[in-house]
Amino acid sequence: MAKFRMVLTGFWRSSFNLEKMSSDDKLFYMYLLTNEKTTQIGIYEITTKEMALELDYTIEQVESLIERFCTHHKLIRYNPETCEIAIKNWGKNNLHRGGKPIMDCMTKELKEVKDTSLISYVCEGIEREEIVRLYDSYCNKEVEKEMSHKGEEHTINATEHDQIEEISRPCVTETGEEKQSSEENSNSDDDQQSQKSKDINEIVEFWDSNGFGLSNINAKHQLLSWLENSCFLHPKDVVLKAMGIACANNKRRLNYIVGILKNWKNESLLTIEEIDSYHDNQSSKQKSKQSTSIGAGRPIPGEFVLDLTAGED
Repeated sequence: MAKFRMVLTGFWRSSFNLEKMSSDDKLFYMYLLTNEKTTQIGIYEITTKEMALELDYTIEQVESLIERFCTHHKLIRYNPETCEIAIKNWGKNNLHRGGKPIMDCMTKELKEVKDTSLISYVCEGIEREEIVRLYDSYCNKEVEKEMSHKGEEHTINATEHDQIEEISRPCVTETGEEKQSSEENSNSDDDQQSQKSKDINEIVEFWDSNGFGLSNINAKHQLLSWLENSCFLHPKDVVLKAMGIACANNKRRLNYIVGILKNWKNESLLTIEEIDSYHDNQSSKQKSKQSTSIGAGRPIPGEFVLDLTAGED
């Protein structure tokens, strides 16, 4: 593939760049879009030291710019453990064309991405459908693999039992109704898998966008396990609510979120409505206790007459 990158001439005069970016921001963003480490997929490995050398900045300056672009501008993500950077709007400038050479190049590069959450991040800005499908096939593979591991173990352990049942089961010709039922079940499984992927992406997106730690992959895996092993009726919504509470209290840690989830589980609060109702009741009780805990104090005299002549006799 030719080593060139497409940058629109309106880059310097876009309303976002003019209003929100300093001159250092603009230079750094242009560097991220055009340096020789860039790839066709908008995700590439580069160290802060390399960036500092090429830009003639200190490493501290580069780290400050990365933090600014991740949390303030929200235009990139950077994993310091894998040294991988992802450009959010890469697809708008560079992924308008398809074709076998480009698709083959992107497939090769997607296979080499270590932090697969970066793939779904870039995928959000892609408009071409065939390229979106390619990215989707690699989104969060690591996470989904770990989450399905327990199910695979159960399938392996049950294989012998299933074979015995299959041998002893009488041979029945599949009718049209049975075929239709089988197709409906297959479609239902596909829908469930698609919804599961959407739930995973939504939680990972919230985690990465709200300062819980881009590189903390292990914590993400543990949190996502609540989607599988949970008594909640809609676990994704409940997990997101717990994460929102953690953000509101500035406690962006896995153990804090898990503590909230366990408390709700112990109280048998299985839906968002039950959780909201419970907390409303607790808040009302707390206010009631505070109002009744204020002492009445000494009784105020009902009547008092000031007599200036008292005690003169």
